[in-house]
Amino acid sequence: QVQLVESGGGLEQPGGSLKLSCTADGFNEGYHAIGWFRQAPGKEREPLACFASNDGTTKYSDSVKGRFILTADNSKKAVTLQMNRLEPEDSAQYYCGWTDQYTCHWMFEVGVMYLEVWGQGSLVTVSP
Repeated sequence: QVQLVESGGGLEQPGGSLKLSCTADGFNEGYHAIGWFRQAPGKEREPLACFASNDGTTKYSDSVKGRFILTADNSKKAVTLQMNRLEPEDSAQYYCGWTDQYTCHWMFEVGVMYLEVWGQGSLVTVSP
């Protein structure tokens, strides 16, 4: 059973940067996709970025493209989300999610409803 452990986040001023990390424990070698999601108070959880191990590609939502960068470490058992040019609208609880069956496209389309493996959540607050 894969478990995801998140670290990072915190409080930052608008325009600043923060980093989130997600490490997969209990992971067996093979295909997997790891994605980042966020949920602001009163809003639905939304996909932000995803990494697929089969070809190393990443996918971003329009809301973070060009500001957030998702990278995978050499073992590909962890991903880091570098969040730059933060805006107050980026304030939310951030979650990583993992699948060994489906693509990043699937993760963006229906992952919020069907992903079974989630990190514990990391709070990001962007405020002056």
